[in-house]
Amino acid sequence: MKKLFLFLSFFLFAFFAKSQINNDSLEFRIRPDEFKAGRLDLSLYNFNFLRNYEFFNKFQDGYTLYGTQLEPQLIYYPQANLALTAGVHLRKDFGNAGIREVLPLFSLKYQKGNTAIIAGTLEGNIHHRYIEPVFDFESKILNPVEYGTQVVIQNRRLFFDGFINWQKMIYKPSTEQEQIVAGISSDISLYRKNNWNLSAPIQLLVYHQGGQIDINPKPLQTIINSALGFKLSKQTSGFIRKVEAGNYIVSFQEMSPTKILAFSKGDALYVNAGFETRYGSLIASYWKGNRFIATRGMPIYQSVSSQINNQDYSEKKRKLLILRYVYQRKLVPNLFLDFRVEPFIDLINTKSKIDFHHSLFFVYKQNIRLLKVE
Repeated sequence: MKKLFLFLSFFLFAFFAKSQINNDSLEFRIRPDEFKAGRLDLSLYNFNFLRNYEFFNKFQDGYTLYGTQLEPQLIYYPQANLALTAGVHLRKDFGNAGIREVLPLFSLKYQKGNTAIIAGTLEGNIHHRYIEPVFDFESKILNPVEYGTQVVIQNRRLFFDGFINWQKMIYKPSTEQEQIVAGISSDISLYRKNNWNLSAPIQLLVYHQGGQIDINPKPLQTIINSALGFKLSKQTSGFIRKVEAGNYIVSFQEMSPTKILAFSKGDALYVNAGFETRYGSLIASYWKGNRFIATRGMPIYQSVSSQINNQDYSEKKRKLLILRYVYQRKLVPNLFLDFRVEPFIDLINTKSKIDFHHSLFFVYKQNIRLLKVE
């Protein structure tokens, strides 16, 4: 079975390439415009998730996340370029009594042309569009709300997301340390013609933990991850609708004055391959990591374990082969289905089992006009 999986994956590498799974159907961005000025809307976003990890490796636990999230928000558009939102994020985990999480949602969104400035609740997690080794998709479930300041530029030639997420603030004196996550995620189009598109993704993520008003003896910590790559895609006709290449050089560096991690710097190669049809997308990925650590990345890609029974375990070299099948469809207006199956093979620990995880998401999103203020 493992040999067959390897053969099929490398066959796909030779012919097609796809950068990573498209999460557009899961995103929900609120934007003001001239036609909404003076309106009061009700925004509804409902994210239903089942994500199951059948993992038996030394780096990431096997577990299941199963539940639903609801984000009702009131949106007032006082001007053509401005939106004020207020709402709540609710998370219910199935099999657990009560509501797991209740978080306030407040934001100010200013839109000028293709540029949006956001203060308060950010368009976070999957909206940043980081690659999974740097920023885990699971943050959509476990860390769904981010607060801070953000600039988003989006048009045919450029996607840019620059943000500061104040993850944990502290008051004097504090036994805990402040935590800040800041980053830039961009995709710059270099060539677009005759159904071809060549672009250059550039990603940077900085994690800082410390502060000057805490009494925590732990040393200050600053970790930087970056990714630089290219994406080449072509729209086609027939059974295969699209082929796309997206390959990255990824890096890690600990900039802390006192180094406390198992490795102080590392790098990785992340190569993807696949194609899109009306019956879904098939993607193969190859990961070659060398002393790589990402505080927000998916644990399976790391050189340091986060598995519950192997907390101090590490491997300098990591080589993984992943095959992904993804089916995404709009079922009715405002309702989206997303199904994924993603098996992993450890190419260094060849006696290990084939681990896999699968996901099923239903997303409903809609803005409802309540009234017009004249």
